[in-house]
Amino acid sequence: EVRSCMEPQTTILAVTFNGGVIIGSDSRASIGGSYVSSKTINKLIQVHDRIFCCIAGSLADAQAVTKAAKFQISFHSIQMESPPLVKAAASVLKELCYNNKEELQAGFITAGWDRKKGPQVYTVALGGMLLSQPFTIGGSGSTYIYGYADAKYKPDMSKEECLQFAKNALALAMGRDNVSGGVAHLVVITEEGVEHVVIPGDKLPKFHDE
Repeated sequence: EVRSCMEPQTTILAVTFNGGVIIGSDSRASIGGSYVSSKTINKLIQVHDRIFCCIAGSLADAQAVTKAAKFQISFHSIQMESPPLVKAAASVLKELCYNNKEELQAGFITAGWDRKKGPQVYTVALGGMLLSQPFTIGGSGSTYIYGYADAKYKPDMSKEECLQFAKNALALAMGRDNVSGGVAHLVVITEEGVEHVVIPGDKLPKFHDE
């Protein structure tokens, strides 16, 4: 079986709630064409204080892009003498993906909080288009959870409700998708700051097929 290196071997998600946003992923990744079952790769990358991005696709590609993005976003922030807007950070990622689209095969989610618009989620489709959404899911595990996410998502959830939503969605995807799995990483981003939540696979909610 030949697996294309384009195939994102992961589940990533981001969800806004009342006052903040949660971005999450499981912790496996593909580096180049080979499948790496590292139980601890964290795919959530902080590009600024309250802005994270999350990757589906080749980790090497994604690391190169986020490194360049961090530099540009910091530079922009120093010039503007204010923290960057989430949309501006998402646009930088979009440009980097788009400029490299021959070599770059990583899908991105950017999530964060800023003073202008509060919590936000942006996705960069492979074609380089920027979309703003209240929640988004991606990666190989996501096909199993669209139904769950559409049924259970509601606007203005509390932080606790949103954490449960994210945990359930990742647990469902990791249970069904044999290439996802390991550990769930979640980051909660609010005006107050950033909180990391790491949940071992055996501590995730259990779902059994009917």
